[in-house]
Amino acid sequence: MNIPNLITVLRVLLIPIFILLFYMPYSWSYMAASSVFAFAAATDWLDGYLARRLEQSTPFGAFLDPVADKLMVAVALVLLVQEHANLWLTLPAAVIIGREIVVSALREWMAELGARAQVAVSNMGKWKTAAQMLALVILLANPSVFSFWVLLGYILLMVAAGLTLWSMQQYLRAAWPHLKIDGEKK
Repeated sequence: MNIPNLITVLRVLLIPIFILLFYMPYSWSYMAASSVFAFAAATDWLDGYLARRLEQSTPFGAFLDPVADKLMVAVALVLLVQEHANLWLTLPAAVIIGREIVVSALREWMAELGARAQVAVSNMGKWKTAAQMLALVILLANPSVFSFWVLLGYILLMVAAGLTLWSMQQYLRAAWPHLKIDGEKK
């Protein structure tokens, strides 16, 4: 177990604390939950940086890092959908979670074909992640009462959902020759 992997495990262990803080009946609970989420998002960058810099990349880290990210984001989206209970948050949340399921399955399938590099993370995915994380930090920090910040969070989450669909389309297009070939053999 190296430092980058310990940081990734910490991110997973923060999820129950994040949930507990979100539901606490105090005026500061939203800000506390948002801070834990922001810290977890920062550790995502840090563990990747350290793994590359210290040459400590491991198969365990390569597996757990994206799982930790997806778990934290999915939990945040579920909490926010329940709290806000409106189309402006529910639709982008469904798109983001749905895309993660589709792309994860596509990557696994492409890996079985030996073509995983065809669906590697792109710069579009990085922009999507930045918009998504910023939106979630803002929305988690604010109660569901309409305000400038909540509106900004909704707009950023919709931008993230749009980028999510665009990046998914890029992944599907990259995988299409493999999907098509498989379909023509039948």
